[in-house]
Amino acid sequence: MPNPTGHQDAARSVVFAPLDGSGRAELVEQRLTDAIVSGVLRDGERLPSESELSRSLGVAVVTAREALEGMRDRGLVRTRRGRDGGSFVTYDRDAAARLLESRLRGHSRIELRDLALHVGAIAGTAAEVAADRASADDIESLLSVHEGADSSTAGGARRALGRFRLEVAAISQSPRLVREEVRLQSEAGPLLWLCLREREYRDLSIAGRLEVIDAIRAADPGAARAATIAQTTAALEWLVDEKVRLEASADRTAKEDP
Repeated sequence: MPNPTGHQDAARSVVFAPLDGSGRAELVEQRLTDAIVSGVLRDGERLPSESELSRSLGVAVVTAREALEGMRDRGLVRTRRGRDGGSFVTYDRDAAARLLESRLRGHSRIELRDLALHVGAIAGTAAEVAADRASADDIESLLSVHEGADSSTAGGARRALGRFRLEVAAISQSPRLVREEVRLQSEAGPLLWLCLREREYRDLSIAGRLEVIDAIRAADPGAARAATIAQTTAALEWLVDEKVRLEASADRTAKEDP
């Protein structure tokens, strides 16, 4: 079963896996930015060199260079010269929050619903299959993950949810579901789980994990899937409301400061 180190290693392997599509600099920048905001790449961590990034992501060196330049411009990376030089992550919580809010404003409601549908489909299927395949030891492992979670902060709650869902995916015994779960946690998690800023939603996340555990213990695939998707649906509804709030705030600011 995955453990904290295994979860981190799996997430990092996805961050530096080859990109699908044309390999534009924007895609490289988005992949690395998501990893920084989600905490997979930590503040102060040294990134691979331009040539290493190009090989691991399957892009040209100039593409990797452009991506790093874009991240430097946004304050997400700093570069040092010399023997101990390189590009280093500079994670700032306030800057990351502004970045996510900007991304949220840039998504249409249709895009947000499609994102939640994809996340819910993967996590819901993993929970459904896990309910058919879980052993007593698997259920104990889920309880251990749940009870050891720290949901006192948004970051802690997001990590707890991520680890729990990865554990469920592992219990499904589907390597493809595990890989897709890790990928979505890195790429979609920071935006989708913005609701965990609020205590109410952190409490709902805790209750949701218990519902999933109960359903898996009862060998009830439908209930396991429904409880998992309900969490994603609640997060989507919060996102849509937050998008409206942010857009209204931006409109007021524009009127006040033309």
